[in-house]
Amino acid sequence: MLYAHVDDLRDSLAARQTRALAAAAGTRQARVEREAFVHLYGGRLTQLNAAENALCFGRLDLDDSDRPRYVGRIGLHEPDQDSEPLLVDWRAPVARPFYLATALQPDGVRRRRHIRTVGRRVVHLHDENLTGAAPDAAGPDSITSESALMVALDRARTGRMSDIVETVQAEQDRIIRSDLSGVLVVQGGPGTGKTAVALHRAAYLLYHHREQLERRGVLIIGPNTTFLRYIAEVLPALGETGVLLATTGDLFPGVSPTLTEPGAVTALKGQLLMAEVVAGAVADRQWVPEDDDEMVAIRHDGQLLRLDRQACLALRERVRGSRLLHNEARPLVRRLLVKEFARLWAEAVGEDPLGGENLLGPEDLAIVHRELDENDDVDGVVDWLWPALTPTRLLRELFASPRRIRAAAAQVGLTQTEQDWLVREGNGWSEADVPLLDEAAELLGRDDSAARRLAGELQTANLEYAQGVLDVLRGSESGDFEDEESEILAAFDLIDAETLLGRQEEADHRTAAERAATDRTWRFGHIVVDEAQEVSPMAWRLLLRRGRSMTLVGDVAQASEPAGAGSWRQALGPHVGDRWRLEELSVNYRMPAPIAEVAAGVLRALDPDLPSPEAVRLDGARPWSHRSTDIFAQLPDLVGGELEKIDPERRLAVVAAPDQSAQVFAALEKELREPVARGEDPDETGTSGPARVVVLEPRETKGLEFDAVIVVEPERILAASPRGLSDLYVAVTRATQRLGVVHCAELPQSLAALRPQ
Repeated sequence: MLYAHVDDLRDSLAARQTRALAAAAGTRQARVEREAFVHLYGGRLTQLNAAENALCFGRLDLDDSDRPRYVGRIGLHEPDQDSEPLLVDWRAPVARPFYLATALQPDGVRRRRHIRTVGRRVVHLHDENLTGAAPDAAGPDSITSESALMVALDRARTGRMSDIVETVQAEQDRIIRSDLSGVLVVQGGPGTGKTAVALHRAAYLLYHHREQLERRGVLIIGPNTTFLRYIAEVLPALGETGVLLATTGDLFPGVSPTLTEPGAVTALKGQLLMAEVVAGAVADRQWVPEDDDEMVAIRHDGQLLRLDRQACLALRERVRGSRLLHNEARPLVRRLLVKEFARLWAEAVGEDPLGGENLLGPEDLAIVHRELDENDDVDGVVDWLWPALTPTRLLRELFASPRRIRAAAAQVGLTQTEQDWLVREGNGWSEADVPLLDEAAELLGRDDSAARRLAGELQTANLEYAQGVLDVLRGSESGDFEDEESEILAAFDLIDAETLLGRQEEADHRTAAERAATDRTWRFGHIVVDEAQEVSPMAWRLLLRRGRSMTLVGDVAQASEPAGAGSWRQALGPHVGDRWRLEELSVNYRMPAPIAEVAAGVLRALDPDLPSPEAVRLDGARPWSHRSTDIFAQLPDLVGGELEKIDPERRLAVVAAPDQSAQVFAALEKELREPVARGEDPDETGTSGPARVVVLEPRETKGLEFDAVIVVEPERILAASPRGLSDLYVAVTRATQRLGVVHCAELPQSLAALRPQ
């Protein structure tokens, strides 16, 4: 019945969309209405198609009602909107007992039913009788719907994150439904579901603040493109498609970072002092002669007009005092130069040989001003003293010049070594450069005077053309009725040139996310930042320019980027002070208890004060270690042995230090019968689907999970970076079923819980 209603609704919407497209749209209002209806029907069709799988997943039998309440991904109503909904959207307040009701606090729920489907076919039902039933004894106290949760946790990992809408737990639900305003930080260890919580929170906010967020958009920031591909299907499955997924490197339109820089350089570029370096680079380009003998000169009407250093300094200080952005100040620079050159010309030409006042009157000076305003040499002086700069030009020329770097860093105190780190030639950009480019754009601004002049000229030309069209029509009509007075209304009787031109303007049909992707100055209605502990101070400046309503999720214990933060107060204090609130996730849903025990040992070595999340699954395979004198020779057999112990559809990751990952991949690709993927896009394997085996570096696994994981040579991972212990913690917390460690050197003490094999 439910799917029959969906099919009827889909057919009805498609028919309405077709009729809207075919509707006459002669007037501008009619055209706008047609486009609005097409967009409305198309959006609802997209939502229905996206939520088709597992459309209904729950049922509530209530104490005070004989009619069951069905819960699903989207809400569905009968044509009579006042009737009880056929399907309650999981985000609606009346659906909340599905997630919060327990045997101890049933919240008016007599029975909760979990419905699992494949396509449109029901394959499993699980009922929980909450009235008079004893609470489940296993697992943490906060777990609700344990049977359904365990089924979900035991599913094979497909290479794409799935939603958790069927099994959201109480502490997750509280965070998902928290207020839109302000900055919410969600701290959670590995496997606590913080990424899923953040995505479901985005869907929840879009449901309850639809008008605001659809207009301004929602931005999801991930640590890398692999992670974004991993989470890409979650929001569409929840019926939300108008969201922009990006990394911080994607947030400067026209720039795609391709360079990889040493960790020390990345850390330096992430520090707040780089904002002062960029400001110093802009100030350095506002040039004046370096000594009193150097002049700035133009020739006008036979006179050589020269500005000395003091005059240039005075001009620069006056322009800086205006507080205009660099490029926006160029028209002022030009006006002041014209005025100064006019004064010099008047002194040279209009001087009274007998002394006294200048012989030139106001009208003469006005003519001189106009002539100088048309003198191309003045533009050359403006470009010399105050050049038009783009962010890319500013930074490219800064990094290519040790002298410019020295001048920009003069007030900051960079060491000579740090200045040398910034020297670089070429046109490529790194991800750490993007916040610097954004900072430069904020300081430079745009001189749009020429663009506005051109737009005005184009508008005038278009109006003249539209008037010409009406004049042609008027002439044609008057010729037809030359000898008689016509009462027939013609086009020129009903509209003027401006109205005719307005009817030719095309509406922008792009979504807010599509428009925001090309607009650096766009401010989003809400921003979700995953792995937020990795965001550098300079990147925080960039993100806070994009919006002030945020959900930040992460784990300070997993901070591995050189510019990352060791605490949330350290990360956010310089930018928002104490204006943020903290929520914590305490339950580990990913790792069974034996793997969680190993991870806890690494966490204690990293920071003894950080709590380890409590594992909800108490049973599982014991993690193992294997010492080998020739890792690359034995690794294919060890990987093959692990593959035999997991189901054919399950996946295995081999995690190795950056300086070993290529050798690991080569050894497995040569000897292993299974396809092996590597690195940035582990799921690009052709028509057969994602490879069962993928080789990754620790930081490439951020936010991902696999059924089995083998970590290669932990000591090499520890030595690979100053935050090697965080990298090792990330590596050992990716597994949902099995964990193994292969090593040649001694195992670090933090892995003492491993069982030798």
